[in-house]
Amino acid sequence: MTSEPLLLGISGASGIIYGIRLLETLRALGVECHLVMSRSAEVSLAHETNLKMADVTALATAAYTPGDIAAAPSSGSFRTRGMVIAPCSIRSMSEIASGVTSSLLTRAADVTLKERRRLVLMVRETPLHTGHLRTMTALSEIGAIIAPPVPAFYSAPASIDELIDHTVGRVLDLFGIDTGRLKRWGGLRSSGKRRQPNSPT
Repeated sequence: MTSEPLLLGISGASGIIYGIRLLETLRALGVECHLVMSRSAEVSLAHETNLKMADVTALATAAYTPGDIAAAPSSGSFRTRGMVIAPCSIRSMSEIASGVTSSLLTRAADVTLKERRRLVLMVRETPLHTGHLRTMTALSEIGAIIAPPVPAFYSAPASIDELIDHTVGRVLDLFGIDTGRLKRWGGLRSSGKRRQPNSPT
């Protein structure tokens, strides 16, 4: 596994728990993670959790302020394994698609694309109008992966935490990182009955 860091962006969309759980998981796995949160993400943090900014940034290997456009992730010469934005707001998604970026978060995503590294956007919005869908298509065409945090129920989750862990595990799979907690689909028996999910390894 590469030792290069994974970039994590957290925007102001609802669902900040996904970004936090990614930080917790990567820290537990010993994977270097560099964090940049948008100013709107601070608002979501206050509304959706009891955590403070210092609690979140302490989980990262390095953390940058959104206005620090001279920070390491703003340059393609800073080598990374790619970037996840979790959650990704429609505004952040639209900035990245246009290439006209206004913060370190979207600049780092733009750099990830231009360097042909993996960019995963956990777009958190519904319903979607045609403009949103066209923007997603444009991003897909230039190399981004659109991965909305859609829960999976075949693993028979017993809690919201298990739903979140499954989504986080699927996202990290895209970077070759196995969390060891992902219940994977085992297919159907010949009788048509569903197999029980494999136990986490």
